[in-house]
Amino acid sequence: MAERKASVARKTKETEIAVSLNLDGTGKYAVSTGVGFLDHMLEQLSRHSLIDLEVKAKGDTHIDFHHITEDTGIAIGQCVAQALGDRAGIQRYGEATIPMDETLTRVALDASNRPYLIWKVNFTRPKLGDFDTELFKEWFQAFAQNAGLTLHVENLYGENNHHIVESCYKALARALRQAISADPRSPHAIPSTKGTL
Repeated sequence: MAERKASVARKTKETEIAVSLNLDGTGKYAVSTGVGFLDHMLEQLSRHSLIDLEVKAKGDTHIDFHHITEDTGIAIGQCVAQALGDRAGIQRYGEATIPMDETLTRVALDASNRPYLIWKVNFTRPKLGDFDTELFKEWFQAFAQNAGLTLHVENLYGENNHHIVESCYKALARALRQAISADPRSPHAIPSTKGTL
């Protein structure tokens, strides 16, 4: 399998983001978005997917965290899609069920290049610190859309909102790690009867 690295630079009037990643890394990360909780989640994504990830982002966080959250999801998703190329030789599907204390979350995904998000996650509080909990769906939507993933995220149960969110990112990471890994029985084929993804 060829080297699967990519870089994306994205600049708008609202945000400026640079992302580099290596799908075949060891989970090294250097993340700086100006939003501490988002940094923490992206570090979890990198560590548990074994994707090396560098993110440098700044934006209009004096307004709120919406733009930096969504645009970071867009840029990382674009990087994943670019690094996957034609998606030949990958497992394509991934699934993970992740416990975190009292919380259990399941993620199933298909790296099909047909973006779709099912989000069955409810929060009991509107904010985690200064972060609006509704923005997590925006990140997952932007990421799935730009990475070309059919992505199902379901929190089965939980009480602590921090645990709920973190288990979503860790489950995504583990499912993604499985889906993008090389299929040793079919190392060069596109994993589809259509011959393309």
